[in-house]
Amino acid sequence: MATRSAALVPTRDLERSLHQQGHQVIVGIDEVGKGSWAGPLAVGVAVLPLTGDLAGVRDSKSITEKTREAMFETVGNWCTSWAVGYASHLECDALGMADAQRLATKRALAQLTVIPDAAVVDGSWDFVTPLIPKVVMQVKGDTSVLSIAAASILAKVTRDRLMRQLAVDYPLWSLDTNKGYPCHWHRTALQGYGPSAIHRRSWAFMDNFVPWSGVPRIDRFDAPTLF
Repeated sequence: MATRSAALVPTRDLERSLHQQGHQVIVGIDEVGKGSWAGPLAVGVAVLPLTGDLAGVRDSKSITEKTREAMFETVGNWCTSWAVGYASHLECDALGMADAQRLATKRALAQLTVIPDAAVVDGSWDFVTPLIPKVVMQVKGDTSVLSIAAASILAKVTRDRLMRQLAVDYPLWSLDTNKGYPCHWHRTALQGYGPSAIHRRSWAFMDNFVPWSGVPRIDRFDAPTLF
């Protein structure tokens, strides 16, 4: 019987199956920042070499920030190609999350040095079709599929670094520690100071945690298009 820790080690099984079906370049895709109240949405894409494994690659949420940072360069160098694409907080407000995911994915794929003909994607919501001919969704794929786990680490570290940089300009919301996600200090700052210039003002926190009218909530149906 497999132990719990062994069960959580991501494998290449799904990628191998796609290779056996004739697909040549398979990309793992994962998003970071969907549930954040501030900052951009990030989508990581990673193409692994055909052979070999890299010890320690796991879902980014299951390892510490220090460990992710230490692994980042090694994981990036191991990949055949990788990239992170963003949709800004303004684009998240104007487009909604579904289209923001598609936009960030398109931007990430455009940076790759190879052209994938198949993708394995974390979750059950397909935000990749029709950008890649073959798309396979995998619930909890970041814990079970090696290329998705690699993409999750690369996207998480890249976005975390950006949020720490943004925290220098917006120190009141503790973005260096919460990375824009909900927490006690983030909620308290919103109640006291309202949203910053990089908060997503169409999100429900504007109704629940901003008890003043200094900065209006954005109604996505009335939001001006950016394109």
